[in-house]
Parts: sequence; C-alpha cells; structure tokens
Amino acid sequence: MEKRTALVTGASRGIGKSIKESLLDEQIEVISPSRNELDLSVPESISSFLANLSTPIDILVNNAGILKVGKYNELSSTDFRAILQVNVVAPFEIIAGVIGSMKHRKFGRIVNISSIWGQISREGRSIYSSSKAALDALTKSFALEFGPYNVLINSVAPGYVDTELIKKHNTDLELAEIKKTIPLQRFAKKNEISNLVKFLCSEDNSYVTGQIITIDGGYVCK
Repeated sequence: MEKRTALVTGASRGIGKSIKESLLDEQIEVISPSRNELDLSVPESISSFLANLSTPIDILVNNAGILKVGKYNELSSTDFRAILQVNVVAPFEIIAGVIGSMKHRKFGRIVNISSIWGQISREGRSIYSSSKAALDALTKSFALEFGPYNVLINSVAPGYVDTELIKKHNTDLELAEIKKTIPLQRFAKKNEISNLVKFLCSEDNSYVTGQIITIDGGYVCK
C-alpha cells in the first residue's frame, strides 16, 4: 500500500488529537500544525503555510473550529466574520490549496468536521450554526466537482462528545440533564468520532462522498 500523508488541523486536543492518533496507528504520516505555524484566523498565515508545504497531501481533515454563543444583541458582525473565517473560509482555502495534487494523482480523502448544529439549532447559536451549514454545503459542492478524480469529500457532524470542553462549560448537573436528551443516554467518546473519520479517510472508503454523516447517539432524530 502506498504511503499516505494527512494534514489535520486543530489536532492538539480533543477530537482532533484523537483523529491524529487514529491515522498514525494506520502508518499514515500526519502533519498537524500548531497555531503558530497555521493561524486559520489570518489569511496570510494560511497562504504562507500552503506555499511552504513540501509534501503532497493525500488526506485532509479540517477539524479546527471556533464557537461563540450569544443572542443577536450580544454578537457583532465582527464576531460573524471571525467565525466564518475559521469555520468556512479557512477550510475552503486549505482544500483549494491541496486538492490540485489530489486531482492530478486521482486520489484524495477530505473530511470536514461539522456539527449537528449545522442541521438543527438553538437559541444563541445563530453564527455557529450558519458556519457549519455553510461548511456542509461546501462539502457537497466539492464532492460533485472532484468525484470524477477519486477525491472523496464528506462532513462528519458530531453531537455531544465527552471532551474537556463540554465539562468546562457545564456543571455535572447540566451534563446529566443533557445526557437524558440523547437516546443512547451518553456522550460520544472521542475514538467513536475518530474511527468514523479514519474509515472515511481510508482506501476502504471507495464510494462514500458528498455525505453529512451525523454521529450523535440519535439526538437529532427526536
């Protein structure tokens, strides 16, 4: 099997770190830039990073993202632009920067880490939900454009995941109440997300493309 190289953003912790580790377990070389090396909020940082890539990328996982919760009068157009830059514009620019070599070699796997909040929403998530819905639309459009070149592009949309972030922003009582709203009565484990991503990035995935795959324990089925 040909040696593959993956680029994973936001791989320092949480889901991104789990994805990185799962790909390394498959003997895939993983490039996981720090924020100093690739700042998705700064267009010049993205263009500089892409210009200095010395290895063709076979697998791309756009995992990094930011969230700001607030009502309409607590958010600004500056917040909107900042979130769209990291959650939508940056993934577009990175895809555009690496997909040419994928097209030329007729192999590529791209996974955009989206969210259930791109499909449903709740109060205070207007900007975040908009950004994830846009990312899903980007996934579908690029899947149509690059399918003929064996470049398969999908979104993975997690629900609640057992990470330090969710524990940081919720009390134990709040976490217990959230679990009651999930049919499986628990949060996803990080490896459950990364195992799905690993399959989508693999050569075993030869026909799944253009999909928004929800992994949420049945939450959006309610």
